[in-house]
Amino acid sequence: METMRDRFAPALSRMLDEDPRVAVVLAEIGKDAFREAMARHPDRVINVGIREQLLVGAAAGLALTGLRPVVHTFASFLVERPFEQIKLDLGHQDAGAVLVSAAASFDWPAGGYTHMSPGDVALLDTLDGWTVHVPGHPDEAETLLRRQAALAMGLAREGDPVSHAVPKVGIVARPAPYHTTQGMLVDQDEYDLAVRMVSMHAPHPAIGLTSAVALATAAATPGTLAHRVARQTADGTLRLGTPAGVVTTRAVPAPDSASPTVLLHRAARRIARAELLVPVLEGRPA
Repeated sequence: METMRDRFAPALSRMLDEDPRVAVVLAEIGKDAFREAMARHPDRVINVGIREQLLVGAAAGLALTGLRPVVHTFASFLVERPFEQIKLDLGHQDAGAVLVSAAASFDWPAGGYTHMSPGDVALLDTLDGWTVHVPGHPDEAETLLRRQAALAMGLAREGDPVSHAVPKVGIVARPAPYHTTQGMLVDQDEYDLAVRMVSMHAPHPAIGLTSAVALATAAATPGTLAHRVARQTADGTLRLGTPAGVVTTRAVPAPDSASPTVLLHRAARRIARAELLVPVLEGRPA
């Protein structure tokens, strides 16, 4: 059975790829699950060793530079042991962070009392400005994590309802030959950026228009992952290789360093097939 912890690392690794402001701070526990993400983002996936006070202190330092750190270890080592650092380094300095624990409260009795944290929620509730979530299922845990990412990215406000569609989640890669879902071969020279998007917890059969616009904007913005991976063109054209085929976009630069205007040239899949029954008016030939 998949656990919340099993779901946590892949979901957070995708967020690291999507947003350069997300960072992860670990204290040995959980490091193996982030090995690939650490290789891709060595400056934003940090393992401080078995130093839980430093775990929170380092996260506060990252937050003060403008990053959004996610801090992870067992609850007893995340809340109780470094509580002073949570109170001062994060709380007193108003440095935001997301604390994600494993084995909360009495969840791991086999670990003994040293690995239990019966007062974790009550202890955090003594501090101002903290919101505590206690998910009960892997789907709920991923939704809460995405929710915090949406807040950090400015895509939602605190009082907005939780959305399964925001932020958009996808994987991008450099062009390589592939076959579409209809079996057609697409050569690596026929497109500029490979993309596989997720829509409402399921793989999208092509790419949504919102995702295409966002990806074209990111690819035209230096410093983003999409810009580093995509093949750049002189006129801003970006051909997206999707499961259904190639979608062509073009980013038109805007003045004053604003976001570019994105033009979509066509869809890559049939939207509908329809048959229209039109009545013939009396007196007119059929």
